[in-house]
Amino acid sequence: MSQQEVAMLILQGSDQRWPLDKDRLTIGRGPDCDIILSDRVVSRRHACIERRDGDYFIRDDHSKNGTFVNGEPVFDTPHRLIDGDEIQIALRFRLTFVDAGATAPLSLETPLTAPALRPAPSGLHLDDTRRTVTVAGRALDPSLSVAQYRLLRRLIQAQGAVVSREEIVKAVWPESHGEGVSEQAIDALVRRLRERLAELDPDHQYIVTVRGHGFRLENPT
Repeated sequence: MSQQEVAMLILQGSDQRWPLDKDRLTIGRGPDCDIILSDRVVSRRHACIERRDGDYFIRDDHSKNGTFVNGEPVFDTPHRLIDGDEIQIALRFRLTFVDAGATAPLSLETPLTAPALRPAPSGLHLDDTRRTVTVAGRALDPSLSVAQYRLLRRLIQAQGAVVSREEIVKAVWPESHGEGVSEQAIDALVRRLRERLAELDPDHQYIVTVRGHGFRLENPT
């Protein structure tokens, strides 16, 4: 089977790509992985991709910071991949799945880019590729924690709509399956994220509490 007939993963924002030419490939930061992503937020054995009868499936390998396909969390149950799917590893690396035989000239010639997750208009910008957040033109340093980043990302995805506490739990703590996360934990996370955003823009309240419903992101015009 030639490389053109083999599915591949392409790391967005770079020229790195990996042919999926084995029945099982591991993804992680460990040196024994088939696809090595060197970052401390990536688990040593983070996820794996399996080939079955010409189809490809991804599953999370009990990683600390999660595996996502098109923004939805993947657990240890195999998830079938289709051409063009975006795989996110720990919300740090974005990989595009290109199926065997797919016509994707851009993916073969130039790095793929996905639409940036950003509200419009906005004084706040989130870069999923580098996992950085910019407020009022300046980057947050140190970077947000994984939980803070997941919360902010979910609020941005809502595009100004209210995000309920239940939705926040699913986005921030997917491994909990909605159990054991208290309202106090959610409030504490929201408060800390507000404090981090205020470090660079103290004059604007980005996260608004909608009593009895949840939270929404409000951006300066």
